[in-house]
Amino acid sequence: MSELRSGQIAIVGRPNVGKSTLLNQLVGEKVSIVSQRAQTTRHRIMGILTKPDAQYVFVDTPGFQTRHGNALNRVMNRGVRQALAEVDVVLFVVEAGRFDDRDRAVRQLVPVDSPVIIVVNKIDQVKDKTQLLPFLARLGAEGDFAAIVPVSAMRGAQLDALLAETRKHLPNQEFLFADDEITDRSERFLAAEYIREKLFRLIGDELPYGAAVEVEKFVVDGALRRISAAILVDREGHKSIIIGKGGEMVKRIASEARQDMERMFDGAVFLEVFVKVKSGWADDERMLKTLGYD
Repeated sequence: MSELRSGQIAIVGRPNVGKSTLLNQLVGEKVSIVSQRAQTTRHRIMGILTKPDAQYVFVDTPGFQTRHGNALNRVMNRGVRQALAEVDVVLFVVEAGRFDDRDRAVRQLVPVDSPVIIVVNKIDQVKDKTQLLPFLARLGAEGDFAAIVPVSAMRGAQLDALLAETRKHLPNQEFLFADDEITDRSERFLAAEYIREKLFRLIGDELPYGAAVEVEKFVVDGALRRISAAILVDREGHKSIIIGKGGEMVKRIASEARQDMERMFDGAVFLEVFVKVKSGWADDERMLKTLGYD
């Protein structure tokens, strides 16, 4: 039998526990966007890490949403369930020192026959380290877990230990993707996500939840990529927030997103970003499909 191991690993947890940061650190590239705002991740995104003896196909999922019931959140929750049904291992991410009914609700979604590794993230933020061991013991009493691994995704701490535990549960089989692939998502998709990340980072709480990005043009011209994207908002008032005084905010969003794109795509990018009012897009199933929601 082949000594190679490979398989799909779901990264799940309630919103804002650091799932996307963990994925990016494991893969070594920004394949999933990150901000301090909960529910930044809206899509299932694969990040692929290939080692000589194993290929880890991580599936980042949106934080499971229990409070909002619009079409967007229903689609995201469906994506979480589908991801869990198709994977070989589940990384259940919780925040160090915090475990409550929101976490238990996510745990209930995991198929009973799936090996589950609890990833206790943000250990660097725990001031009194003596509290960690009792917390880990309480977690162990919550269920039959394959392992409990404390990590700091932000600092990259203990990730080798996490990979070692994960590898134990991957099937013996050939790699699922080519050695040089790092994600299943297209450059067009990543371009939209980088713009959306800057919206969250630069505007913060002023930004309405009902904002999305649609790439209307993506043309590769030699080493140059020409991209035109629209930021979609529900109301006219939201549009003015994103444009900013004298257009300064939308220019900054475009500039910072372009820099991320050029690093990822390894080439020059000409990026045009504008803002459109599209009322009710988050409750429009057809619009959600257009925007790439599964």
